[in-house]
Amino acid sequence: MTTTIAPPPRQAPPAAPRRARKRGESAAVRTLVSPLALASRRGKTVYWTVFGLVLFLFALAFLFPVYWMITGAFKSPDELNSNPPTLAPEHWHPGNYGDAWNLMQLPDHLWNTVVQAAGAWLLQLVFCTAAAYALSKLKPVFGKVILGAILATLMVPAQALVIPKYLTVADLPFIHTSLLNNPAGIWLPAVANAFNLYLLKRFFDQIPRDVMEAAEIDGAGKLRQLWSILLPMSRPVLGVVSIFALVAVWQDFLWPLMVFSAAPDNQPISVALVQLSQDVPQTDLIGAMVIASVPMVVMFLVFQRHIIAGISAGSTKG
Repeated sequence: MTTTIAPPPRQAPPAAPRRARKRGESAAVRTLVSPLALASRRGKTVYWTVFGLVLFLFALAFLFPVYWMITGAFKSPDELNSNPPTLAPEHWHPGNYGDAWNLMQLPDHLWNTVVQAAGAWLLQLVFCTAAAYALSKLKPVFGKVILGAILATLMVPAQALVIPKYLTVADLPFIHTSLLNNPAGIWLPAVANAFNLYLLKRFFDQIPRDVMEAAEIDGAGKLRQLWSILLPMSRPVLGVVSIFALVAVWQDFLWPLMVFSAAPDNQPISVALVQLSQDVPQTDLIGAMVIASVPMVVMFLVFQRHIIAGISAGSTKG
């Protein structure tokens, strides 16, 4: 009786996956400059020199206009118009800021801007959040069609909507009331912001449905789920929407000019600076521009982390 011994099964050599893994690692770290070149002393010197030079040029391009505006308000009118211009004031005139504060009535116009921006922010936050919640979690009939129609308005130039919007505000349909020379003429058109609505909806889409279902099992209604679950979890994107809403109203010029054309005392700071620029020295005008830009700069420096976190949170779905 003969016994036949079967040969052992052949195994694939481990070199192939190891080579594939090495190829994947080399492809992952492949850059414009190889790591070997960066490891040398010359490569590090060249890299950090180029990096520092590019960073300096970008910082100079963004910060020099701000420096020129701030120091220009400290100069005298003759020095401001001198040729060649001086890089720093030869004689400092800090009183220009005080003159700009009084001559251009900055407290009144800044307060008008705060009222208009706060009302637009509050209404936009309420209505955009409600609309985004409905489209994301309530799933209405023709919800995708409605969302597509809302996003289609982003393709329409803002200048093309100025005249229809003005005619609507001048004579509201059905109630036939004019909102001209009224802060509500700024508040209500600001509510229809398709970009902020889409940003909120994208963030709400990322919140797991299991969380909403668990709250529904506990007896929470739709409004309770929005107030107690979605809004606390949506603080980053709500901060981004808030900043976008405030900045849009703060820097807008054409629409407030049309709404408050017959009421100069109610104009925001962006319009008042242009209207009063003919009667004040140029140094005082520059000082007023610096004062008007301080609130937005401070708000950005305080909430810049929330801006980045909110945008990145609403950009991907995971």
